[in-house]
Order: sequence, then C-alpha cells, then structure tokens
Amino acid sequence: MNTMSPRPVDAVIAAARSFLGDRLSTNATVREQHSHGEDSSPPTLPDAVAFVETTEEVSRLLKLCHLHEVPVVPFGAGTSLEGHVNPVRAGISLDLSRMTAILEVNAEDMDCLVEPGVTRQQLNDHLRDQGLFFPVDPGSHCTLGGMVATRASGTNAVRYGTIRENVLGLEVVLADGRVIETGGRTRKAANGYDLTRLFVGSEGTLGVVTKARLRLHGIPEAMSSAVVQFATLEGAVRSTIEVMQMGIPVARIELLDDDMMAAAIAYSKLEGYAPATTLFLEFHGTEAGVREQAEAVEAITAGHGASGFQWATDPAERAKLWKARHDSYWAGCAAKPGHKALTTDVCVPISRLAEALLGAKEEARALGHFTCIVGHVGDGNFHQMVLYDPEQPGALERAWDMDKRIVARGLSLGGTCSGEHGIGLGKREFLEQEHGAEALAVMRSLKHALDPKGIMNPGKMFRN
Repeated sequence: MNTMSPRPVDAVIAAARSFLGDRLSTNATVREQHSHGEDSSPPTLPDAVAFVETTEEVSRLLKLCHLHEVPVVPFGAGTSLEGHVNPVRAGISLDLSRMTAILEVNAEDMDCLVEPGVTRQQLNDHLRDQGLFFPVDPGSHCTLGGMVATRASGTNAVRYGTIRENVLGLEVVLADGRVIETGGRTRKAANGYDLTRLFVGSEGTLGVVTKARLRLHGIPEAMSSAVVQFATLEGAVRSTIEVMQMGIPVARIELLDDDMMAAAIAYSKLEGYAPATTLFLEFHGTEAGVREQAEAVEAITAGHGASGFQWATDPAERAKLWKARHDSYWAGCAAKPGHKALTTDVCVPISRLAEALLGAKEEARALGHFTCIVGHVGDGNFHQMVLYDPEQPGALERAWDMDKRIVARGLSLGGTCSGEHGIGLGKREFLEQEHGAEALAVMRSLKHALDPKGIMNPGKMFRN
C-alpha cells in the first residue's frame, strides 16, 4: 500500500491543468530546457513548466503556488548569465515567452505598452516604420520582461540610459496573485513610493512583470560608426575617459582588448583589422553633429596612440561591426575550443576605469588565465571572460577565484559587482560585500513583505 502523501506541487500541477491544459508540461525535455540559463551554475529541473498567455493565467497560477507554498521561477528567453532562471528549489518554471503582444504604440508621446515575451528586436521591427526605436540593447536575443527583471543595459546606455531610465510603468502580479499597476505615461510624477523602480531589477523575487510601458526615442537623422585601434590597452582606456569627461555625446563606445579582437576577427570574419585593442564607436544626431562628434573623438584618440580612425557609414558595414560586437561572447568561447567562459560584470566610476581594467588584465595573466575583455566603457562597465577547461580538475574553481579578484578590485575602486547582469546565484556574496548587513536587512524585509512565503524565485539575490 502506498502511504506517501501527495506533494504540494502535485496539487498545483493538477489544479493548473484545469485552465492551462497541455500548456502545463511535465515533459523531461521541456523541463531540462528550463533548468538553466547561459551561466556556469549547475542546472536544476523544475517539477513542471507553465506556458502562460495572459495576466489572468499568471495570477491564477501564483494564487495556487502561494496557497501550496510552491516555488515559482519566471522564465523568458533563458539568456541570463547569473543563474536567474535556475529553479534551485524545483517547483514551477513560469514561461512568459508566449506573451508577445505589442499592445500600444503612442507615437506622439513616444511610449509603448508591451507584454513581457516581446523581444527588443521584435519591438524595433514593429516601430521602424514610425520613425521610433527602443534603444536598450544588451546584445542577446532577450525578452523585454527579462530585461526589466535584471535591470538590463547594453551598448547604447552611455547616451540613452539603461532599462531603468526607459521604463515608465509596469503591470505586476504579486506572489499571492494580486495584480498591481505602477507608474504611468507622464514623463515625471511626484506621488507615492516609486514602485516601478522597486520591481525593475528585482529578478523575479518580488513579482512577475506582465506588462511594461516603455519610453521610445526618435530614430536619429544620421548615424555613423567608427573603429579605432591602439597599440596599448591603456591608450584605449585613457581615450574613453577623456571622451566622456569632455561631454562628447557618443551613442556607443565599446572596447575589445587584443585577445577579444583576435577572437572576433576569427569568429566574425572581420577583414582589414589587426588583433589589437580596439574601440567601436557610434554617433547619432544631425549630419553636421555626427561629423563634429567624430572629429573630436578622432583628435582625442590620436593623442593616445591610436593607429587609425576608420569610418563605417554604409549600413551593411555598420551592421556587420555591431553584430561582431554582439557575438563577442561566442567569439571568446571559440578562441579556446572545448573551453567555457565565466563572465564578469564590473562597473566603476569612469575616472577609475584604467585602474580596474588594466589591473584585472595584468592579474589574470600573472595567474595563468586566458581572458578576453569587452566593455561598455563609456559608462565604466566591462566584462572579462575567464576561459577554463571544464574537463580539467579545479579549473572552474580557479575561474571563480579570478572572478572574485576582479570584483574585489572593482569594489575597492568605488564600483559595483554588477553593472547589468544582476545578482542571481553568482553574485550573492558580492551583494553583501557591496551594501553591508543593514542595507541587506532592508532588502530582505521588502522581500518578506511582498512574498511572505518565499515562493518567488527563491535562492536568488540572498544566500538564505
């Protein structure tokens, strides 16, 4: 006789099937696909995957999970780099990828309302004929809901800001199934607590974003790119600092060190460039404004040992350059066949960028690590890929030790452990170091107030 008691999650699965039908899956392959993101954390199988299509379905499912105290882990495109989507305590993986409606576009007010499964590429394709675009560009094929949850950034942040500056309001389903709306369509407001900013970057630990109202921007009259290469990493960094301190309104200023550039040349078939430290730049504005910006940057880089300033005005050439930049993670991995990459995400005040970046590269070399650096250096943010052989005993642990060293250096220079990837599983100890026990206690109290049973993406941000 079977005396085992039914598990709480089984009750949730049975009840959810009544309104989700075959969109509530316990298939092993589907569960495996939802067991991890693109990080180095060990995968964990959820008990089931729920493919929701409406806010009402999200609300009903969360009410069930709240009642039975079953964990819920929101899932978008699965591109997170810090273990955000790993269901470390099993439960339900809440897949929002089918919520793909672009509900409103208000061209005159330059805002839109979207569901969380819409990707930034889909939104910009939809907007193109209206002369508008959404500028936040993390470089991966991620969903806007995931971008809100992780407080995403990317290559355009130096001019247009991060997702935080481009979200006007949200619809959020709380842990107990209640639905709230935050913010609004006005460009400023001074009423009540700023709940929108509370949920932006909360990594699914406080609620589930089911709609986002986003700020849009006009497509510039003129756009041009430039590539400039340097004999030294220091020359590129010093040029970046001077460009920013002079207030030149570059749209993008991205750095690839010599190892990363060599990898990009091989992977993306970039012809005509040397495997040297390189800045990719983009300028937006009027024809005259773009020319003035580029000339000012060219003069600065020449003073720091630049070997050339190449224009890329053809749209196809510009697209090729930025695709190569966005493919840098895969290029870095391909530089060492069979290796995997642990990617750091340090951001420091722009005046300390040289110390952070040069010191991290030198220390990695001294410890025998092969690393590639790519950075949104216009806002002090860089990613150092530490490549390791997963078949070599202790290799992952050594890579994590290097990651800790890079972050510790950044924190000592007044920086942050994460400029855009978030905390998730990978940076929980650094969150404690950066903010201290009292601030962390306040964060925990907010978590408990909104999620008293601890079902929302448990194990993330906080170590217990």
